[in-house]
Amino acid sequence: MSLRRFLSATVATALLAGLAQPTVAEDLRDAIILAYQTNPTLLAQRSQQRATDENYVQARAGLRPQVEASAGVGYVRQWPAPVFGSDESNSSSASISLSQPLYTGGRVTHGIDAAMAGVERGREGLRSVEQQIMLAVIQAYADVIRDTEVLRIRETNLSVLQRQLEEAEARFEVGEITRTDVAQAQARLAASEADMAGARAQLEISRAGYTAVVGQAPGTLEALPELPATPGDFDAALDIALVENPDLRAAVWNLEAADAAVAAARSEYLPSAGLTASYGTAGTAEPFGLDDEQTLRAGLSVSVPLYAAGIHNSRVRQSLEQANSAQLGVEGARRSVLQDVASSFAQVLSAASALTASEQQVRAARIAAEGVRQEAQVGLRTTLDVLNQELELRNAEIAYVSAQRNRYVAQALLLSALGGLEGPDLVGEVPAYDPADNFSRVRSAGGVPWERAVEGLDRLATFRQTPAPDEPNAPIDDQLASEIIRTAP
Repeated sequence: MSLRRFLSATVATALLAGLAQPTVAEDLRDAIILAYQTNPTLLAQRSQQRATDENYVQARAGLRPQVEASAGVGYVRQWPAPVFGSDESNSSSASISLSQPLYTGGRVTHGIDAAMAGVERGREGLRSVEQQIMLAVIQAYADVIRDTEVLRIRETNLSVLQRQLEEAEARFEVGEITRTDVAQAQARLAASEADMAGARAQLEISRAGYTAVVGQAPGTLEALPELPATPGDFDAALDIALVENPDLRAAVWNLEAADAAVAAARSEYLPSAGLTASYGTAGTAEPFGLDDEQTLRAGLSVSVPLYAAGIHNSRVRQSLEQANSAQLGVEGARRSVLQDVASSFAQVLSAASALTASEQQVRAARIAAEGVRQEAQVGLRTTLDVLNQELELRNAEIAYVSAQRNRYVAQALLLSALGGLEGPDLVGEVPAYDPADNFSRVRSAGGVPWERAVEGLDRLATFRQTPAPDEPNAPIDDQLASEIIRTAP
């Protein structure tokens, strides 16, 4: 079976399965939970974060011993044959070696700091992706509700125009109106049919977007629930965003990792020391024996870099520029947060005002439409007046529905800018995914009892004023973020 035929069959099966299921009412809570647990983009980011956790384990491996074992056999035949002795020989050997770093000038510990900052940065990236998915769910949900209501309005308008055309034709038969009036009613009816077809297509587009982000086609959706409260003061909203926004926090941790990389590069100038030990034995392969020669070695090695052809200087310059770029990245992220909060805050205020105005417009348009219809019955209004007022009423109703959607999405955008649009923030009972669980499970893999002592020794010559935290936690995150944001240019 070709790939195209396979995909077509798969899609058809899915559609038939979806049609076979009964239509049930859904609410935003159900959609958020389903997306939180099954969205492939979010699941992929969680998997990527688990992979990032392994960088910390790999960095700590530099504090731990390395043990290697080797064994071999050999055969030698010599031409021409020697005068004395055999022209054939064989041998066997086995050895085991151990090396334990004691001091690396801080290179290993700075690498651990960088890996820890990378884990934190990855967690903030996961928060950012999660908020993007939750925002997409809210937008898709609101779009389906809006477009469903727009289609209903279009269908109502079509029914009204059909009745008006029938009335116009009846009045034309008795000579009350002209053919022009009938043609005007026919034109509006045709335009209404086109509008309804467009509304139906837009609804299908929104339903497809909902299915893509949530994972199943929407049924009969419940009304939009209230979102978590947002600050009514812009300064208060900005203060929250400057501490909680995941993109800004990720930029801060990226700077932390860059600072650790600078310290690691400078550590290349310092000496390193370690313990080495090995045991080896050798003998013949035929007859087999490994006791002919035995060797035991143990020692302390110290290496001091004297000349490295400029590579250490180059790495320091490179890491400094990368740290400078990371510092500018913090400032760029801070400005983006300021822009996002200001934009979304303004949209919330504007959408609220537009919703109030649209509500008043609908109320007035309904009264006007009813009045024009009554006046037309006594000859005070023309057929065109009735058609125009009906069109104004439908446009007002559509504008009101759109304003409701825009206000809701604007609130979600503001929550996203504040860092408060994660799944558990929206649905308290959803089982929250905690990336710290995997980190706690793997962080000590391969550890030895004395590695903490080796780490302490390696930090004696640190180039950093304050080492990175050994394990991420929210209070340190906030303190670090606030300090870097405060000192940003």
